[in-house]
Amino acid sequence: MISGCKEHDRKAQEQLYLYFYDSMMNLCMRYTKSETDAEHVLHDGFLRVFKNIHQFDSSKGSLYTWIYKIVMNCCLSHIKTKQKTPVNNEVEEAEEVYISPEIDNKLNEQEILGLIRDLPEATQAVFNLFIIDGYGHKEIAQLLGISEGTSKWHLNEGRRRLKNLLLQNSKQ
Repeated sequence: MISGCKEHDRKAQEQLYLYFYDSMMNLCMRYTKSETDAEHVLHDGFLRVFKNIHQFDSSKGSLYTWIYKIVMNCCLSHIKTKQKTPVNNEVEEAEEVYISPEIDNKLNEQEILGLIRDLPEATQAVFNLFIIDGYGHKEIAQLLGISEGTSKWHLNEGRRRLKNLLLQNSKQ
């Protein structure tokens, strides 16, 4: 499949796209506000994959990891272009927001991801990068072109807003 993609074989490209579609679309959905935006970012990512497939080196990592990194970079580029005004709020130490397990247990994964998508774009990005993808504040700051304090503020703000959204949903 990889060698076919390197030779610009459309069938091989289609196979690769279909094989990784679900996992990469889920990634894009976490970092965008709409399915349309997610599809746009996904297609941009796969265009980059096909354009640069000759650079893939299996000795440095798996194909999944290589594609994931490309699509993640497309997600981050999308966020940067969508940001209208940078938030200058900063915190050094963020207070942990407690969410009751009873509230958390009432929602399924898709419902929680839907609530995360309701966060403001920059807050959503920081929340995903920190909580789901395991990046540290220093890395997030570099990826998004913000300060570490602003990254911490967005994480705290995301937790606070999610807690409120979860509480609202638990009352329904």
